[in-house]
Amino acid sequence: MHVQEWLETVPAVSVYVLVGVVIGLESLGIPLPGEIVLVSSALLASQHGEINPYILGACATAGAIIGDSIGYAIGRKGGRPLLARLGARFPKHFGAGQIAMAERSFQKWGMWAVFFGRFVALLRIFAGPLAGVLRMPYWKFLIANVLGGIVWAGGTTAVIYSVGVVAEAWLKRFSWLGLLLAVLIGIVSMLVVKNRAAKAGEGHGSGEETAADRREPVSAPVAD
Repeated sequence: MHVQEWLETVPAVSVYVLVGVVIGLESLGIPLPGEIVLVSSALLASQHGEINPYILGACATAGAIIGDSIGYAIGRKGGRPLLARLGARFPKHFGAGQIAMAERSFQKWGMWAVFFGRFVALLRIFAGPLAGVLRMPYWKFLIANVLGGIVWAGGTTAVIYSVGVVAEAWLKRFSWLGLLLAVLIGIVSMLVVKNRAAKAGEGHGSGEETAADRREPVSAPVAD
C-alpha cells in the first residue's frame, strides 16, 4: 500500500503524531523516510479538510527540532564510539565514507551545516549526533537547528500543500492516477538525491585511499 493511501485510513490526530515522531526519530539519527511521510501528509491535507496544514507543519517542525536536540545530546555523550556502533548497525548510512563527508561539511561550514543539512537526505540524519560528537557550542547548534527546522519542515508543508491544492483542481478532470503519479515522481526524485549523496560519500572515501597510496615511499635505486 502506498504511504498516502495508508495515511487516508488513519485519523487526523494520528497523522500529526506520525509525522512528528518519524521526523523526530530521523533527526536524532535513525534512518527513516521522514521527508516522504511529510510530503505524503501535506498532499493528503490538500485533499482532505480534516487535516490542518498549520498543525501538520507545527508537528513536523517540533519533531525536527526536538529530534535534532536529542541527537546532539546523544552524540555529545557517546562521542566517536557512537559513530562506530551506528556504522556497524547502519553501514549504508553511517559508513566511513558518509561520516567523513559529513565531518568535512561541518568543519567547513560549522553551524550552517546543521541548517542546510535539513535539506540533504544524508546530512539530515547526521546533523544532530555529529554536531554533538564534534562538540559544537550548543547555542550555535540551537540557532541553526531551530531555523533549519522551521524553514525545512514548515516550508515543505506549505509548498507541497499549495501544490497539492492546485494539482487536485487541475487533475480532477482526468483521474486520481495523475495525482498518484505526481506523488511517485516526488518520492523517486528524493530517493535519487539520497542515493547520489551516498555515492558521493563513498567516492570521497575511496579518493582518500588513493591519495594515501600515492604517498607510499619510492625505493631509491641501488648503486652498482
